[in-house]
Amino acid sequence: MSLSIFAGLAAFGITFALCPPVIYLVKRFKARQVILHYVEDHKGKSGTPTMGGIAFILGIGAGCLLFLRGEKRLAVVALAVMAGYGIIGFLDDFLKIKYKRNLGLRAYQKLITQTLLAVIVAVFAYNSAYVGGEIFLPFTYKTVNLGIFAIPFAALVFIALTNCVNLTDGLDGLAASVTAVYCAGFAAILVLTCRYMAREGAGPAILAEYTNLVTVCASVTGGLLAYLCFNCYPAKVFMGDCGSLALGGAAGALAVFSRLSLLVPILGIVFVASGASVILQVVWFKATKGKRIFLMAPLHHHFQRKGIFEARIVFFYFAVTLVAAAVCVAVYMSI
Repeated sequence: MSLSIFAGLAAFGITFALCPPVIYLVKRFKARQVILHYVEDHKGKSGTPTMGGIAFILGIGAGCLLFLRGEKRLAVVALAVMAGYGIIGFLDDFLKIKYKRNLGLRAYQKLITQTLLAVIVAVFAYNSAYVGGEIFLPFTYKTVNLGIFAIPFAALVFIALTNCVNLTDGLDGLAASVTAVYCAGFAAILVLTCRYMAREGAGPAILAEYTNLVTVCASVTGGLLAYLCFNCYPAKVFMGDCGSLALGGAAGALAVFSRLSLLVPILGIVFVASGASVILQVVWFKATKGKRIFLMAPLHHHFQRKGIFEARIVFFYFAVTLVAAAVCVAVYMSI
């Protein structure tokens, strides 16, 4: 597990070193954020460099690959999934910048590409000897076999997480800080799961695979902590869709490959809040012909419209995720 710590430190160092040149390049190519006209609170952020996610995608990938050992197929595919969703986000960001608008890929185009990648990875996971159709029940090491239904379930996890993380990326430092804590908590739970599997006589191959997933978690955490040095309020750079979709893809791969997908709604409670608030807002708006539940969705924008300072909302989301992670880890330690 010490290699995971080194991977996190390497990802931190590489990302920190990459952020200034990435910011310089996106400024030079005029890759600046266009703010939606109805997000009045963010008018002052218009023109902030975007696509900063490139820095931590590269930093996480490099830091992780330096310290993977033994059986590492799941970890390498997780990194590939992160890159794949990052490419989808990059295309979305590129179109926004090229046409100087906040609309990049059409909604159906993003949904189709995200779903296609999700299904491909879900099929891979189902056919993997280390994943298959089984998932762990929350707060226990008992498993349930979903059979062939594991494929649509895994695909749903990817689609939900990528979009929920993307929706959470609305305030300076919000998505990065929450995802860093989420991955740190996930790493701790994976370490405990590895120890349980070792006690139960699991083979060295699957233990190596799970250990390398811990390394991915540590790398994501390290890379995001470095990125936050440039993304905390007031942000010098935004991650863009290339960053938020990549983080959602990485989170989805970690959940599916570790068979801990049912923990996502608990450990990623703020991601759920972001996604659910948008769904509820849209459904209620259409059902009541114009009425709203929230002043604005996702939920963090509702709090902002209520007059709560941006940094305070980010800290609240961070604290909620930290408590959720601490509770989850404490329960697994007691098993």
